[in-house]
Amino acid sequence: MSNQVNADPAELAKFSELAHRWWDMDSEFRPLHDINPLRLGWIQAIQPLSGLKVVDIGCGGGILADSMARAGADVLGIDLASKALKVAQLHALEAQTPHVQYREISAEALASERAGQFDAVTCMEMLEHVPDPQSVVRACADLVKPGGWVFLSTINRNAKAFALAIVGAEYILNMIPRGTHEYSKMIRPSELAHYCREAGLSLAHTKGLEYNPLTRRYRLSDDTSVNYMIAVRKVA
Repeated sequence: MSNQVNADPAELAKFSELAHRWWDMDSEFRPLHDINPLRLGWIQAIQPLSGLKVVDIGCGGGILADSMARAGADVLGIDLASKALKVAQLHALEAQTPHVQYREISAEALASERAGQFDAVTCMEMLEHVPDPQSVVRACADLVKPGGWVFLSTINRNAKAFALAIVGAEYILNMIPRGTHEYSKMIRPSELAHYCREAGLSLAHTKGLEYNPLTRRYRLSDDTSVNYMIAVRKVA
């Protein structure tokens, strides 16, 4: 593999250190478990997954990949955090999840190997952790078939997102470890839309994800000022 892998070693180390806690519902990964049914339902409403070949980029411990496989997709989860991938593989074995595989490879390397082979691509909560998010978006576009869907999620970059996603979530509510997110790496929806257009992906749907600290629940909304997801389609 090239030495120019689009990954931050510190980010990989951070998530590898916590790898054994991925499937602990009361751990630092609880927010991912809480939002997973919402994002899976949103994806399914746009493109039912049953029978599709899907690649989940930045799959971590496999929370989304596992649920998409259980929804009937044939899923390949990829990541560069070795320990998280081992946890994902172990969970799939223990839970006897069908039609899911995991592989340690970058999005860019997989795109050069398997271009145009997937019906859908997911890349959730990952773009804000890599040095070159635009490169990942291009890889997503290369991996998906013409007319196929790419689903992306990340965090907006503005004062409200800084206050809620960093100060609130990391320092006040202690929902996630301090240092999980860097403000400079957050991505405005306009920037992500630009990356997609440059890669030949057409924006079709946008959805916000809001957290209520009193009820400790998430909900989908039209407010994209903090956490948001977009669905884009490869121009046929």
